[in-house]
Amino acid sequence: MTENSPVDISAMMLQVGRDARDAAAVLASTPPETKTRALTAAAAALRAGVPALMEANARDLAYGREKGLTDAMMDRLVLDADRIEGMAAGVESVAASDDPVGAVIAEWDRPNGLHIRRVRTPLGVIGVIYESRPNVTADAGALCLKSGNAAILRGGSESFHSATAIHAALVAGLREAHLPDAAIQLVPTRDRAAVGQLLGGLGGTVDVIVPRGGRGLVERVQADARVPVFAHLDGICHLYIDGAADREMAVSLAVNAKMRRTGICGAAECLLFDRAAADAVGPVVAALRDAGCEVRGDAEVRAAAAGVVPATDDDFGHEFLDTVIAARMVDGVDGAIAHIREFGSSHTDCIVTGDDAAAASFFARLDSAILMRNTSTQFADGGEFGMGAEIGIATGKMHARGPIGAEQLTSFKYLVESRGAVRP
Repeated sequence: MTENSPVDISAMMLQVGRDARDAAAVLASTPPETKTRALTAAAAALRAGVPALMEANARDLAYGREKGLTDAMMDRLVLDADRIEGMAAGVESVAASDDPVGAVIAEWDRPNGLHIRRVRTPLGVIGVIYESRPNVTADAGALCLKSGNAAILRGGSESFHSATAIHAALVAGLREAHLPDAAIQLVPTRDRAAVGQLLGGLGGTVDVIVPRGGRGLVERVQADARVPVFAHLDGICHLYIDGAADREMAVSLAVNAKMRRTGICGAAECLLFDRAAADAVGPVVAALRDAGCEVRGDAEVRAAAAGVVPATDDDFGHEFLDTVIAARMVDGVDGAIAHIREFGSSHTDCIVTGDDAAAASFFARLDSAILMRNTSTQFADGGEFGMGAEIGIATGKMHARGPIGAEQLTSFKYLVESRGAVRP
């Protein structure tokens, strides 16, 4: 089937759901070594398929230019040899990680003779809807397989060809391990109606939806889904430079947190300066501008450094995903916390300080999914956390929070044993 083939979308998607449910039943009891074999073979197929992947990606890049995608979106879309190697290494990292299925979370005995274990179990069928980044195909497929879940992947229309080529490598891995092809399915159409069907749960076969993309996508998923959703909205990450910050460290962290990759959700979008760190404003702004970043600051920031563009109210609480950052002076850690509570998105926020008490206050009083000290926000990534890869970073408070790796894609069940215990 091609993306332009005439097809009954409803019938097709219902069959996708049924096939995924059947595959999930197989995966729930698949031995860890079989899943490892599949993932290792998939990584090898990615490396062997570099020419095909690059050709597919070239078609998507042409399509993206025709659609007028932003530079940030185009950067997310690009595949090159290094990024393909990164995908393959990520799949291998997932393969090498501990298998969460069956892991004993807690175990205890009761006076009534019961021996009880709480163990990890797969969620079942996971639908993943994502935009632009074709590497999500590999990350999501690998993590779902590792955690014993069947995956239904629906990439953005702009990454259709790249995602299809990546999916082919994953299927090659499944076949090498004699696992069902339907363990990892890619929705084979650009038709938006397929998304609506997936959000509806495909006749009760889908257990959870994970959206990964911009606010528009996530809000639509949250509004229309008839199954649970693991989601985050914007990655409005703050870097607060405290009066007790090491000034050279502050410069290094600000440049890396913003400019290493501006189009990812862990990129810093707002700098907050303690008024006691006013002497740090000039060096930080100069380093950012030298790196090609536009700094939009309030009156105090503009007075402390040259070349700062006046910030508008809309610049605070805005996810630029570009070479632009907002900046504001605040009154110490209390002012930083107040600003982040008002404008943050509960994703990742960092304090730069040598003051343990200030750091402790920052950690205790903010409730972002990830809080950091003296660390670039670009480390907000499941791979960097040792999870192998991630499907996304959840900012809600139910079930999964922060980077969603294989462990976060499991639930649990209770296994109860006794020697014939009967209840009086």
